[in-house]
Amino acid sequence: MEFTAGGRLELRLTASDVGKRVSVRRLTEVGSPGAKFTDTVGVLTSWNDGVLLITKRGGEQVRIPESSLVAGKVVPAAPARRRGPAASYEELARAAARAWQPVESERLGGWELRAAGGFTRRANSVLPLGDPGLPLDEALTRVRAWYERRGLPAYIQTATGAEGTQELLCAELEARGWVREVSAEMWVGGLAPVADGVDLGDRVGLTREPGEAWLGRYQRKGASEVALKVLTTGPSVWFATVPGDGGEPDAIGRCVVDGRWAGFAAVEVAPSRRREGLASAVMTALARRALEEGASAAWLQVEADNEGARALYGRLGFAAHHAYHHYRAPEPDRDPDSAGH
Repeated sequence: MEFTAGGRLELRLTASDVGKRVSVRRLTEVGSPGAKFTDTVGVLTSWNDGVLLITKRGGEQVRIPESSLVAGKVVPAAPARRRGPAASYEELARAAARAWQPVESERLGGWELRAAGGFTRRANSVLPLGDPGLPLDEALTRVRAWYERRGLPAYIQTATGAEGTQELLCAELEARGWVREVSAEMWVGGLAPVADGVDLGDRVGLTREPGEAWLGRYQRKGASEVALKVLTTGPSVWFATVPGDGGEPDAIGRCVVDGRWAGFAAVEVAPSRRREGLASAVMTALARRALEEGASAAWLQVEADNEGARALYGRLGFAAHHAYHHYRAPEPDRDPDSAGH
């Protein structure tokens, strides 16, 4: 990481660079024998009272005293992707939203308020793609009231780590006491390599509806009518099932085909049948159907601590595109003073 000009460290940042992706070098433990340089890369989300706030790719926020800086500069908005299909954050966010649709929604400027009786945060959170058309505090008041009328907690889904993501909004929410409860990653990859995976032939059944057996394996037990509507709504929805010896399937999966994209979800395998290639077989069958419908690229969402899934998806050619997060509104009696925001 080059910070020098003519062999000299330079600080080429000012408060006017807030909102840009930056790279800074600072000295830790200033004044002590153990002092050392540390580099941080991310979006500069604020620079107030002598402290820089930088949001890293995964959403982690780093506070850096201005006095500890030794070098810094603006860097390109996002690193070039080395593999996988090219895609913007907004394109992927909209594809994912169409693949997991709420029961009801309402527009607030460029924000979409979504609700589905509490079934999953994705279907019960705000998707903020654009400006709400109101000052932020007023928009957040509208959001909280909308969810309160439905007896639901207010969530906002944000993203970090790619061009056009919402690091600034994340910082504003945290400053107002909103709490990040869940973070995961969006991965993308070519569809053809997935279709070349494990082939179980007719053992993998594909249907348009999730039957009782499929729902029996699904991790969210007791799917309600609202849940079934979310699961079955989308541009072109397919469910895969590998039958088992007992009542529940050995493996299941879901795929939504939407133009060039195939979105995979709910890939689950019976604990006793894991590491036998069943997850790959489910995805292979779904990918082949998606190819027949004209798709060429794939996306999926995976949690950071799901090492088994991440290893499988990596072998299939997927790579992380961006991180996404769900922020929950603070309890009314715990709201911080919002003066000055």
